[in-house]
Amino acid sequence: MIARVFIGASSAIMVLLGSIHLLYTFWGNKLTPRDPAVQAAMNTVHMVLTRETTVWRAWIGFNASHSICAAFFGLVFGFFAIAHPELLFRSIYLQLLGLAVLLSFVVLAKLYWFSVPLLGVSIAFGCYLAGLVSARL
Repeated sequence: MIARVFIGASSAIMVLLGSIHLLYTFWGNKLTPRDPAVQAAMNTVHMVLTRETTVWRAWIGFNASHSICAAFFGLVFGFFAIAHPELLFRSIYLQLLGLAVLLSFVVLAKLYWFSVPLLGVSIAFGCYLAGLVSARL
């Protein structure tokens, strides 16, 4: 039972972080550059890859898809922990997949983000790991 609580807590953190990030992506100014000239340039400059989008549109898309991924992770692994714990705790593949995704978020947060998401994904990772360890005891 404690393993399910830890995985559930990890999942809830990821849903919360992903949801907040998605809100910030489309509402408010939290993810806009402090210098308006930077956003103006991003709105007019195309990426080398294609002229079909601008850097700003790609920025919004990347942020939205990133948010959806974090929330999706939380929803799926939360579902496993609550509704199908036997599937999650018997599948080394699912356990390692969850561990790898969360560890990837921690590494990205450390290298590219800032302290709040680093703390959040680190706690989610720790809860997830505690869930796996407690399931083995």
